[in-house]
Amino acid sequence: MFFTTNAISTYQRVGVETGVESADAHKLILMLFEGTQEALAKTRMHMQRNEIAEKGQMISKAITIIDEGLSACLDMKAGGDLAIKLQALYNYMTHRLLVANIQNNIEILDEVNKLLSELYTAWKEIGESNEAKIIVKAIAL
Repeated sequence: MFFTTNAISTYQRVGVETGVESADAHKLILMLFEGTQEALAKTRMHMQRNEIAEKGQMISKAITIIDEGLSACLDMKAGGDLAIKLQALYNYMTHRLLVANIQNNIEILDEVNKLLSELYTAWKEIGESNEAKIIVKAIAL
């Protein structure tokens, strides 16, 4: 079985539930998308309730999963142009989340969540194909 070590450690650090250690690389990426979307849903709720500290914690969690999970999993060499474009998109998302946090802007959260949803759907459809395997770094544990 293959795992992305950095993604696993990031997931464990930000409080993801069971299943991480038994997930293959494809499932792990799906879990990272799900964790980010969950954090954004909680961020939205905290924004609406004007709970500043909690909002900051959740948006930080989302950014951490994107930066240290999704982005760190990219294999820039093997993934080629697609990996480069995904890296740019992840950078865009984290930047937008920082702006959303500063401006307390729910519309920006929705924008990032829509992007994540589209990537999640595409990743799910790819399945465990060879395309999926070349996009993410995977090492045997």
